[in-house]
Amino acid sequence: MPTLSPKEIKSIEKLELKNPHSLLGMHMVDQYQPLLVVRAVVLDCTQVDIVSVSDEKEVYRAKKTGEYGLYEVNITGKPFFDYRIRVHLIGGSVKEYRDPYSFLPTLSEDDLYLHNEGTDQQSYKKVGAIIREIKGVRGVAFSVWAPNARRISVVGSFNNWDGRCHPMRLLGISGFWELFIPEAKEGDLYKYEIEGENRKLFLKTDPYGAYFEGPPNNASIVHNCEDFSWKDHEWMTQRRKTDWHKEPISVYEVHLGSWKKNNSEGRAPLSYREIARTLVDYVVDMGFTHVEFMPLTEYPFSGSWGYQVTGFFAPTHRFGNPQDFMYLVDTFHKHNIGVIIDWVPAHFPRDAFALAEFDGTALYEHQDPKQGAHQDWGTLIFNYGRHEVKNFLINSALCWCERYHIDGLRVDAVASMLYLDYSRDEGEWIPNQYGGRENIEALEFLRETNDVLHECFPGVLTIAEESTSWGGVSKPTKDGGLGFDFKWNMGWMHDNLVYFSKDPIHRKWHHDQLTFGMIYQHSENFIQVFSHDEVVHGKGSMLRKMGGGDFAEKACSLRALYAWMWFWQGKKTLFMGSEFGQANEWQYDQSLQWNLLQYPDHYGVQRVVRDLNRLYREDPDLGVTDHQCDAFEWVNREDAEHSVISFIRRCRGENNYLVVGNFTPVLRSNYRIGVPLLGFWKEILNTNAHFYGGSNLGNKGGLPAEDIGCDGKTYSILADLPPQSVSVFRY
Repeated sequence: MPTLSPKEIKSIEKLELKNPHSLLGMHMVDQYQPLLVVRAVVLDCTQVDIVSVSDEKEVYRAKKTGEYGLYEVNITGKPFFDYRIRVHLIGGSVKEYRDPYSFLPTLSEDDLYLHNEGTDQQSYKKVGAIIREIKGVRGVAFSVWAPNARRISVVGSFNNWDGRCHPMRLLGISGFWELFIPEAKEGDLYKYEIEGENRKLFLKTDPYGAYFEGPPNNASIVHNCEDFSWKDHEWMTQRRKTDWHKEPISVYEVHLGSWKKNNSEGRAPLSYREIARTLVDYVVDMGFTHVEFMPLTEYPFSGSWGYQVTGFFAPTHRFGNPQDFMYLVDTFHKHNIGVIIDWVPAHFPRDAFALAEFDGTALYEHQDPKQGAHQDWGTLIFNYGRHEVKNFLINSALCWCERYHIDGLRVDAVASMLYLDYSRDEGEWIPNQYGGRENIEALEFLRETNDVLHECFPGVLTIAEESTSWGGVSKPTKDGGLGFDFKWNMGWMHDNLVYFSKDPIHRKWHHDQLTFGMIYQHSENFIQVFSHDEVVHGKGSMLRKMGGGDFAEKACSLRALYAWMWFWQGKKTLFMGSEFGQANEWQYDQSLQWNLLQYPDHYGVQRVVRDLNRLYREDPDLGVTDHQCDAFEWVNREDAEHSVISFIRRCRGENNYLVVGNFTPVLRSNYRIGVPLLGFWKEILNTNAHFYGGSNLGNKGGLPAEDIGCDGKTYSILADLPPQSVSVFRY
């Protein structure tokens, strides 16, 4: 006879139990005599048996109870035992599996406490879909945080996406739902079926998912991310001992889907493993120290370039699986190239299958759109003050550094996190507790993230894209800063592009654009950058931005701009295609214009960038002095009339570089320039050289200093300054 009341049976059938384990599985029922009862929900079958694991001949036939697939069997005179459920399916086939409701929770009390406190730095190894073996049984432990849900079921390819099969249990007041499913295995697709208020159902992907299928279904995929043999021990060991503030950093920014296509039509992107055979060699040949990938965290809409993230722990499926991405990182490391990824904690999209209103409520975001929505991007803002949300984001950062050996995170849109009134008019934002516009909770989150990353992974870089004059972005948190290692120098980028975009005849009226940046150059640890943002949305490619006439003249300006940038203080970042003067604006769904490298205007620009990287890396003093105030000295910044400007990069001892720019199409012959030392000044770079596509005017390898004072210096050289060029001399 049934051991459940009609009300209890109804609660199972209507999926009303927050702890289905209390009724399903094996239980001891104390009635007239000790009695074991096993209950299971099995759909679309003709017979259900309970089979002893220790003795397959010990079989107990279950009977159907209620209106749909609840089966129950009573067993007398026997203690608890391990069992399998044998199901005779309609059609005659038979399957057996261990009962998901016979296992204890896979999250401990400590796990739950630390997560709710926001201090569990190992959540990504325990939450989500974790392949585990429990008491000799291999399966998948599913867990998800959704405190306001009425009910959650795991649905997937292993249960025909039927929410009646695997309802989860709520673990106390933690807000976590959990279930170990022996039937599930690697490669299975799954989602969470969440019932919110008013019994409204949501199908959600796993916030901690490690792998996803593509649109339109976007399901999470059970995946074992531990199955990879790393071979980068030497790199990782050296990284821990490296102070990158004193090393050359030259970053090649890449959008993986459009760097190069692999078929004749130019539509199919290279895979992670194909990129490992081509991009790595190219980055090494060009002399960059790091590659930076625009977001590879999973995203559904390719047109977002990856910045609308729905999988904060997963490399996008577009180019392969997680191990394929690990192989790419490993290959870069074996060639001594660091890997940086764009990381996006500033916002997330409204896609119904992802984080938005995850359990039917504003869980990861704020309820009030004045706090929780970005008007510019149509996206939502994380609730940084919620411990579990902060824990989620910090674990994402930790996961990329530990699981994927990433060497740095470039944090996108930091300014939008710092200001409560970011891109908002009066009345559209809510002040902080002190009446100010600073987002105090976001500040605390950024500081904690930087501190945790630097403590756990010495040598890992954090880089801020912060477009305002917020003070102390790259200062340590102990000194009141945000704790980033570096900050993109957006002001310098803007000023120099304004200058170089002018027709050379008008540049003398904008001479201050070249000099203003040194006023604040040492207020932060800057990276000089020309990123993807400068070559989209009608802004034109770097080549087309240059002022002047035809492509040849524009190429002269671009070569000069890059030399000016590389010898200016600060680390360097350059977006792909810009290093060879791509003619067209960047398009995320089109390959770069590699065919242009047959022309001197383009291979000349590429050669300049390659040689600049070589010079930058060959002299360790340049990296060491990138952020030292006394390592930069103007020689002449006043000659706006001729658009000529010069400075000294002062290194250790007598290791000095003289950098001279002539930014008009006029040869300045016998131009006297002050120098601090008497002796020979070797011309180590001339962007007008024939090798770079120029007219080959220059100083024939160098010049001796004369005992003639100039520009406030005791000595001077008499140089020929080629048109639209930068000449670099080393003492």
